[in-house]
Amino acid sequence: MTERIVAMLPTYNEAENICGLVRALLDLGPNYEVLVVDDDSPDGTWRIVEETGREFPGRVHLVRRMGERGRGSAGVRGFVEALRLGADLVVEMDADWSHHPRFIPEMVEAARGPRGADVVVGSRLAAGGGEVGRSPLRKWITLGANFYIRTVLGLSVRDCTSGFRVFKRRALEAIDLAHLNSDGPAIVQEVLMACKSKGFSFAEVPILFEPRRAGRSTFNTRILLAGLWAVLRFRLRRWE
Repeated sequence: MTERIVAMLPTYNEAENICGLVRALLDLGPNYEVLVVDDDSPDGTWRIVEETGREFPGRVHLVRRMGERGRGSAGVRGFVEALRLGADLVVEMDADWSHHPRFIPEMVEAARGPRGADVVVGSRLAAGGGEVGRSPLRKWITLGANFYIRTVLGLSVRDCTSGFRVFKRRALEAIDLAHLNSDGPAIVQEVLMACKSKGFSFAEVPILFEPRRAGRSTFNTRILLAGLWAVLRFRLRRWE
């Protein structure tokens, strides 16, 4: 049976990036599909996904969320939909080209087979990984945030803030997606903790985190501080 790989992309105002990225993901192989979870972007991202999908019947999927926004809930909705679509592996990534598709085959390979990791993280901090086009301050923020998260949560993953990941189906089926409640980027750490609590294995594959190609990031200091506070809440939560 052919392995079914679904790349899941939460989006908001990525009209300038989405078409090229969808095509690049589908070019990875005939068993790749794309699922876009769009928060009713005013720039019409969802409309571009619909139009592109007509060229690739059955391989491009869209969830257009009306009246609901947030990276966290969009990601959870995407995981649920990817499982419904029958994905064997789910690739989670950003839609601005900061996570380049060229790294996905190696990440997928690290998850394959009975000995493959249940969760594979595209890591800036693994040997051979890094960031390009970012200021020294942003790089120090990345290092500091990851040191803090690893220390507080006891995670072995070096790049705990990376939202570029591959999940085996069994991992997403086992964690309680319905009770994940992070609205913002802290969903990344919440999912890691949920997987850790179930005893799933982790691996890291080096990637280069690149600047977004177009558009504007919504990340800011307020979101950063909220994420760091959420980590403390995760530390105190009873994980089952």
